[in-house]
Amino acid sequence: MKKAPAARKVTVAPKKATARLEGTAPAKAVVRPPGDESRTALVRRARRINRELAEVFPYAHPELDFANPFQLVVATVLSAQTTDLRVNQTTPALFAKYPTPEDLAAANPEEVEEILRPCGFFRAKTKSVIGLSKALVEDFGGEVPGRLEDLVKLPGVGRKTAFVVLGNAFGRPGITVDTHFQRLVRRWQWTGETDPDKIEAAVGALFPKSDWTDLSHHVIWHGRRICHARKPACGACPIAPLCPAYGEGETDPEKAKKLLKYEKGGFPGQRLNPPQAYLDAGGKPAPPLGAG
Repeated sequence: MKKAPAARKVTVAPKKATARLEGTAPAKAVVRPPGDESRTALVRRARRINRELAEVFPYAHPELDFANPFQLVVATVLSAQTTDLRVNQTTPALFAKYPTPEDLAAANPEEVEEILRPCGFFRAKTKSVIGLSKALVEDFGGEVPGRLEDLVKLPGVGRKTAFVVLGNAFGRPGITVDTHFQRLVRRWQWTGETDPDKIEAAVGALFPKSDWTDLSHHVIWHGRRICHARKPACGACPIAPLCPAYGEGETDPEKAKKLLKYEKGGFPGQRLNPPQAYLDAGGKPAPPLGAG
């Protein structure tokens, strides 16, 4: 006689993870989208996820310190293959010595390299920021252009960097497809694409254009703080009931709380000079270089 198959364990997710952090909330079966999830159902689920994240991160913002479009485009180029925190700790010295594109375009590369050394790949990054500064001076009158087709012509500036600048310095909607964004939208089954440009197009089609910039912030913040690559804090996730991948990470609420990063875990954020809304919500500024 054949043995009866073992009963399948039902995975449950908290109804509201924010409530689970404060106490015990009722459990709810995870809504796992079927393989044939309709387009309408996908759009509804994606937009609900964004609304939930907006409630959790109402103060979400770009995590690079900047005072103008020039500082933002330079900082974004420097953020490749390093943390925003490290860039924020490095750029004050850079912008103090070279406050304008004209100053950086005429800089001694060796002196710039010494300043950028903590960012890693400092020689290549020095070449890029000096090169883009020269291009700004020679082709755009020393001003950062506000059009995608112009921004991507600058050395070291691709579509991701361009959309960061457009969305946060010029208020023009754009989707920032960084590593966190790519990981989460595939984890949520918004798209199966792996090419950043195709991900941008697929996700952009699920939302009104006006949502794109804030959507990018919400997803990236969630990826940095809760939905980590190796060990997601599933038991502390505010969108657990909507996530097809619930259970890939730690589901125990108390253990999941210990995985939370940045301000939710008692740590400072990435910016030395964060927006007031972030500070009002209990966030802490990051320490300057050499202070921890």
